Amino acid sequence: MTAGNRRRMATIITAALAVTGLPVAAGAHPVAAAWRDVVVTGSDADGAARAVEAAGGRVVAKLPVVRGVAAQLAQDSTLDPAWSIAPEREIAVAEAATPDGTAGGVAVRQMLGLPADGDEGRGVTVAVVDTGIAAVPDLAGQVADRVDLTDTGTGDGYGHGTFMAGLIAASGRASGGAYRGVAPGAKLIDVKVADADGRTDLTTVLRGLQWVSDHREDVQVVNLSLSSNSPLPYQIDPLTQALESLWHQGVMVVVPSGNDGPGTGSVTSPGNDPLLLTTGGLDAEGTADHGDDVVGTWSGRGPTWQGDAKPDLVAVGGHVVSLRSPGSVVDKGNPQARVGNGYFRGSGTSMAAAVTSGVAAGALALQPRLRPDAMKNLLTTTTYASAGLSRAAGGGAGGLDAARVLKSASGWRVSKAQKQYDDDTATIGRDASRWAAFSKAVVDGDQDAAERAWTKLTPASRDWAARAWAQLDPAARAWAARAWAARAWAGAAGEWAARAWAARAWAARAWASDDWAARAWAGSDWTARAWAADDWTARAWAADRWAARAWAWMPLS
Repeated sequence: MTAGNRRRMATIITAALAVTGLPVAAGAHPVAAAWRDVVVTGSDADGAARAVEAAGGRVVAKLPVVRGVAAQLAQDSTLDPAWSIAPEREIAVAEAATPDGTAGGVAVRQMLGLPADGDEGRGVTVAVVDTGIAAVPDLAGQVADRVDLTDTGTGDGYGHGTFMAGLIAASGRASGGAYRGVAPGAKLIDVKVADADGRTDLTTVLRGLQWVSDHREDVQVVNLSLSSNSPLPYQIDPLTQALESLWHQGVMVVVPSGNDGPGTGSVTSPGNDPLLLTTGGLDAEGTADHGDDVVGTWSGRGPTWQGDAKPDLVAVGGHVVSLRSPGSVVDKGNPQARVGNGYFRGSGTSMAAAVTSGVAAGALALQPRLRPDAMKNLLTTTTYASAGLSRAAGGGAGGLDAARVLKSASGWRVSKAQKQYDDDTATIGRDASRWAAFSKAVVDGDQDAAERAWTKLTPASRDWAARAWAQLDPAARAWAARAWAARAWAGAAGEWAARAWAARAWAARAWASDDWAARAWAGSDWTARAWAADDWTARAWAADRWAARAWAWMPLS
């Protein structure tokens, strides 16, 4: 085992111990103080706060977005195993192999086949969770709000966030439209989580994502071009869980595959989460011809260390031109990458993610009812093929085809299955408290209470349960019927099994008490089957199934 792998394994073991709540052995992870900074997650933020305080710890911030808190715990303190403890860690922007001095630069709209004077994205807001956004002419009037979680003031001392913002929504004012963004009609929210060195930490990023969650009615897309290099499985990593929470709340989340390529297994967190849309970077070789496109050597490739195929697709990310943040660290350190007075040239999966976020904003402007699962499926099933963008080469489903995505979104119509999904979602939401009471009665084995709760459900809810039960695989349905019939409850075993299945499915959602539960819940197995004849939308719910995969501790490659 190499020294690098030994260090990585030590980090993983330390993280594993931290997650279990067990104290870390002396010398395994040196600390300079008696307190350790952690993120505690579990069933709910209030419960996590009480658990921390009961252990003598200090709550730093409540984070409902991960059903937990940021906290400080004494080095030797432990919590009940019901609570997961993730150690604080540093997170950095997904820096590219460049900024570069390569001659020329890619005009992104040209590479994407978009008209020079387009106004895509109107009515859509993209949160750029990054190093900040500088006040530059191309973004005048584009930034709807600024949120500083770093306590360093607004602006962009590093230069990364401004570059991402430009790719998404620059007006092109300073270049006669040449370097116009992918969605210049969109608005931006500057969620500043990283400092002038491009550094941040887990808690700060989570606080930024909490802000997005609190304002989710006003945000449709989140661009997070950060790389955390987390050793934790995505199922328990607070960062990926926060991003999944936003996804289930209806916010499209785009993340990069990282710039540690080209080796196998080089995709980094949070790009390792199978639910989120992970974008790798392609190099267009300075031409609009897709035939010479190749995956950038720097682009992170899968499979992830948990065995998931990533990235989902690749987008223009090599030698692209976007906005410069004058006087920033990146600007002063790479004068050779400047293009004119207001622009800058760089490469990386951060750029590819921002381009993808812009295309997603454009699609949502045309069809606001596209939810994240459907949007992900639209983006990945309208890609273009090229010899250099194969899955084996790290290209995922292929190259992002912006023109085809927008055409498909424009022609999108609400199908019968989609309408049924929307109706069922609304029904379950209205009946949430009744479902909760019914679920508890069935799980507790209280037949009388279950009968009473069942009769209080609206006819529409009971109709949904019947249809959902009918969609079950016959073998699974038979197993459930046998299992519940064995409880010796009165009535038809099949009917009670159906009711019990519905209750258990409802209860299994840990976030059942959250206000967005109904929307997240409605996208379950039966929905995927119901949409089976609905062209590309049919596969939109496949991502929900990946989350059930088992994980094992393994070193990153």
